[in-house]
Amino acid sequence: MTNSAPGPKPAQPFIVQQQAELKTRLPFADTRDFEDAQRGLIARRTPNAVTAEDGRVVWDNDSYAFLRGEAPDTVNPSLWRQSQLVAEQGLFEVVEGIYQVRGLDLSNVTFVEGTTGIVVIDPLLSTETAAAALALYREHRGERPVTGVVYTHSHVDHFAGVKGVTTQQDVDAGRVPVLAPEGFTEHAVAENVYAGTAMARRAAYMYGAALARGPQGQVGAGLGQTTATGTVSLIPPTVDITTTGQEETVDGVRMVFQMAPDTEAPSEMLIHFPDLRALCTAEDATHTLHNLLTLRGAVVRDPHNWSRYLTECLDLFGDTTDVAFASHHWPTWGQDRVKHFLSVQRDLYGYLHDQSLRLINQGWTGSEIAEHLQLPPALEKEWSTHGYYGSVSHNLKAVYQRYMGWFDGNPAHLWQHTPTEAGKRYVEFMGGADTVVEKARTSFDAGDLRWAAEVLNHVVLAQPDHTSARGLLADTYEQLGYGAENGTWRNFYLSGATELRHGQFGTPTVTASADILANLSPRLLFDALAVQINGPEAWDEKLALDIVLTDTNETYRLRLNNGVLTHTAAPQQDTPDVTLTTTTLQLPALARGNLDPKALADAGIQTAGDTTTLERLAAVLDPGDRNFPIVTP
Repeated sequence: MTNSAPGPKPAQPFIVQQQAELKTRLPFADTRDFEDAQRGLIARRTPNAVTAEDGRVVWDNDSYAFLRGEAPDTVNPSLWRQSQLVAEQGLFEVVEGIYQVRGLDLSNVTFVEGTTGIVVIDPLLSTETAAAALALYREHRGERPVTGVVYTHSHVDHFAGVKGVTTQQDVDAGRVPVLAPEGFTEHAVAENVYAGTAMARRAAYMYGAALARGPQGQVGAGLGQTTATGTVSLIPPTVDITTTGQEETVDGVRMVFQMAPDTEAPSEMLIHFPDLRALCTAEDATHTLHNLLTLRGAVVRDPHNWSRYLTECLDLFGDTTDVAFASHHWPTWGQDRVKHFLSVQRDLYGYLHDQSLRLINQGWTGSEIAEHLQLPPALEKEWSTHGYYGSVSHNLKAVYQRYMGWFDGNPAHLWQHTPTEAGKRYVEFMGGADTVVEKARTSFDAGDLRWAAEVLNHVVLAQPDHTSARGLLADTYEQLGYGAENGTWRNFYLSGATELRHGQFGTPTVTASADILANLSPRLLFDALAVQINGPEAWDEKLALDIVLTDTNETYRLRLNNGVLTHTAAPQQDTPDVTLTTTTLQLPALARGNLDPKALADAGIQTAGDTTTLERLAAVLDPGDRNFPIVTP
C-alpha cells in the first residue's frame, strides 16, 4: 500500500451515539482527579520535546496539545478524559522532599531529597527523557547530585533511562547504590531478549508510537501517553531487596520495602517512606485497571497475588501513609482516600480472579466469561477501575489462560486450520470474496463492527490484495478504535487500519539494546542463542563448542544436536570442535550474532580449534523480523 491510501474518516452515527450515551452515564462532573493531577505543580517544561544527540525527536508531549475541551466523536469520552489527565506534564511536589516529573515518558520519575543529594526512583524508558527530567528538577530545586537509584520493578520503562541520571562509573565507585527487588536483572533482561523482537513489534501497535497524534489518531495509552523512542540503558543493581520489611537508608532517605513478586511484574516491590508518611505503589495500584496479560505479550500475571499483596500493603502501611504515588499517573492524598484507593484496587483484581474461577468451574470458556462478567456497580463507579490500559475483557481471558491454557475443551478447536487457510475456506463457503465484502458492508452500516471485522479478516488473510476488503476492514478497525475506552485497544485498532492502508511501519522502540545484551548472564545468553536456532535447517548439524570464562574459572559446553542448542557447566570427556576464551564482561558480544573470529577477537573473545564450527552455527541462527506483519499474512 502507498501513502495515496485514504486517511482517517469521521465517526459513524452508531459510534457518535455510543459516545453521547457514555457522556450521560459516567460521572464526568467528578473533577477530583484533575485537581490531583495538577496539585503541587512547580513548573512545566516548555517546549516539552526531547531530542537525541542526532537531533531525532524521541519524545514530544506538546503533540498532545489538542487534548482540550469536550471529547470529539472520534474518541471515547472516558479515554479522552484519561488522556487529558495523563498528558499533564511538569515538575510536581508530592510532599515536601518528594518530587515527580510527569508527562516526559510513558512512566513517571520520582526524586526523593536526601541529606546531600537525591534518590531517583524509576528513571523512565530512555536516557534522553530521564536527563531532561533531571534537568527540570535541578532547574527548580538546585544542583543536587544523584546519590541513589531505585528500580521498583523489571519493566523497561522503569530502568532504561538510568544512564541519563547517573553513570556506571559512579555506581562502580560506590557513590550511587542501585536498589532493586530480587531477581530484577534476570527478568529485566530475559523479557527484552527471549521474545523481545515479537514483544517490541506488538508494542508498536499497543502504544501507537508511530501513529499520528490527534482526535482521529493516537490520543494516549491509558497508563501513559506513549513510549519514548530514545536510548535504552541498564545499570545492574548493587543492592538486592529480598524480604518484606527490609529497611535501607540511602543518603538519609529511610525506605521500608514490601516484596510483591508475580504481580504487575515478576520482580516488583513497593516502598514506604516512614519519615515522610508516603507510599510508592510502584505499578500495583494506578488509576486504571492494569493488564493481567499485556497485549504486547508476556507471561500471564497473577491477580490473586496482586490482590493479596495490596491487602498486605494496607495492613503494613495504611495507618502511616498520608499520600500514595506510583510510577504512573498522579498521587492520592489523605489517609482515608489512600486506604479507599488501595482497597478498591485490591477488590478489583480479587473480583476478576475469583469470579473467573467460579465460572470456569461451571464450564464457561474464556470468551464467554469475558463477554458476560461485569464489575459490581461499586467498582464500576470508580474512575480508577476503568479499562484504559488493561480491560475487563482481555483480563478475564487471561485468567482463563492462566488456569486452563489455550484449549477451551471443545474438540473442534484442537486442530484448527491456520488463520490464512481457514480464511480461504470461510470465503469459499460464504460465496467468494466480493460477496463476503458486500455482506460485511451491510454489517458495518448496521454498526455490527465485531462481525464485520471477523469476516473481513478472513477475506484479507485469504486474498491480501483484495482492495475493497482491505479498505472496509481498515474502516472497521478505525471505528472500533474510535469507540474503545481502552487506550491500547484503540492503538491496536488504528495501527491495524494503518497497516492495511499504508503498509507496515516498523518498530519505533527496540528494547534489546546494547546495555540489555551486556547484562545477559552466561546461561541467559546461551538461552537467547538457543531460541534463534532455525530448527529445521539445523536438523543434521552436530557441533560442540566450549566457552571458557577466565574471570570466573567456568567452562560451558554448548552442543547443537537435533536442531537444539543445549548448554552445561558439567565437565566433559570429549574434545570440543572449537573453544572460545573470554570473560563474563565480554561474552555478551556473542549475542550480536557475528561469529566471525576476527569480529570476536575485536570484542575480546579468542578462538581455538576448527573455526568453521562458528560459521556453521552462524548459518543456522535466525534472529527474527522487527517489521513482521500483524493484520496481514
